Amino acid sequence: MSKTDLGSAQRLNELVALLAATVDSRVDGNPERSYTARLLQSGPIRCGKKIAEEGAEVALAIAAQGRKEVASETADLIFHLLVGLRAKGVSLDMVADALAERRGVSGLAEKASRTPKD
Repeated sequence: MSKTDLGSAQRLNELVALLAATVDSRVDGNPERSYTARLLQSGPIRCGKKIAEEGAEVALAIAAQGRKEVASETADLIFHLLVGLRAKGVSLDMVADALAERRGVSGLAEKASRTPKD
């Protein structure tokens, strides 16, 4: 990873941590005044639907739009992922642990090791 990439990764890490803290602070917020509180109070199913919607928007932006639009749609997706994780009670530490377990493992090998779902 280059110095520039490392700096960008650190900046993104800091911003995601701040955003996660903001999401956490809205758990008991007023859903009439806070979109985040409204999403959290709507539950994991609604949050999951928003993540799917935002993921599709990222995919479409990557396929057919410019870099600025891709970055903007990705920011939306990251926000909605954080809300969905919070709604489901999944911490960023749990996500980090899952990523750490996969480090150095081929994506093909990791996928092959998964138990098939019925």
